[in-house]
Amino acid sequence: MSTLALPSLVDIEAAARRLHALAVLTPLIENPLLNEIAGGRVFMKAEPLQRTGSFKFRGAYNFLSQIEPGARRNGVVAYSSGNHAQGVAAAAAILGIPATIVMPSDAPVMKVENTRGYGAEIVLYDRLDESREDIAAEIAVRTGATLVPPYDHPWTIAGQGTVGLEIVDQCAALNVVADAVLVCCGGGGLTAGIATVLSARSPETKVLTVEPEGFDDTRRSLEAQTRVANDRNSHSICDALLAPMPGELTFAAMQLHKLSGLTVTDAEVRDAVAFAWRHLKLVVEPGGAVTLAAILSQKIDCHGQMIAATLSGGNVDPAVFRDCLENA
Repeated sequence: MSTLALPSLVDIEAAARRLHALAVLTPLIENPLLNEIAGGRVFMKAEPLQRTGSFKFRGAYNFLSQIEPGARRNGVVAYSSGNHAQGVAAAAAILGIPATIVMPSDAPVMKVENTRGYGAEIVLYDRLDESREDIAAEIAVRTGATLVPPYDHPWTIAGQGTVGLEIVDQCAALNVVADAVLVCCGGGGLTAGIATVLSARSPETKVLTVEPEGFDDTRRSLEAQTRVANDRNSHSICDALLAPMPGELTFAAMQLHKLSGLTVTDAEVRDAVAFAWRHLKLVVEPGGAVTLAAILSQKIDCHGQMIAATLSGGNVDPAVFRDCLENA
């Protein structure tokens, strides 16, 4: 069991102050056609417009900014399929910290190139036969680098939770109280952070996770009341959401706040990516579009409801994006 404590609203508010003037205050987008399809009002939090193209910069910078100055010279190491990698690499560049990122050999080329472009060293591994956690841990021990978890740490969760602060404030500016917030969920850092904020600031709002079919470990874990893993042979186009199981801390937060989950298919995700491009004028990667997929496929009843949803990232390879547009 983790000995780390869950972050509080105070921790998330402190993260927002650290990120002020560095992170983008991303818009909350409402679209008439989407509202018509949903039968309610839908507000999409556009994190593809965030620095590095996803919400992950928030948690990465909040974490790295709290590393003691003496430890920074040894660098940081992280493991990620791409969005956390880019967030850590960008935050490390801002703070002048050397960064090594462990990435799967089948990670989208764009994400690998962007991570390298921020100045990080890349170590590739085989997703099926090697453990990214073991590789990163060995590097940390050998070099003295600080390991930056992608989701299961209070500093990471607090940074991601700033998305929830913004959603609540932006809804209030529109005189709206969301009935539910849908969150793209992999390891659960974004979900845990948003749930912590809403529990304190908008307790009447439900929080629902959305995951791709075959990687719905959070939904199944919440139903079983214990963490369960995905089948290692599962496949999905949602490369950003392929965590093996929920984190200890993130799952504890989701249980504490009594969350439930939804699942969407790759075909439904393709439709959502195409819809976002055609009608929202946003490039959204498959993993960042699962919440929109849940709304469009009516996995949640939005009739007469106020629904907020995260579009968590926009780092998609051109070939995958083209496939979504052509096969939606």
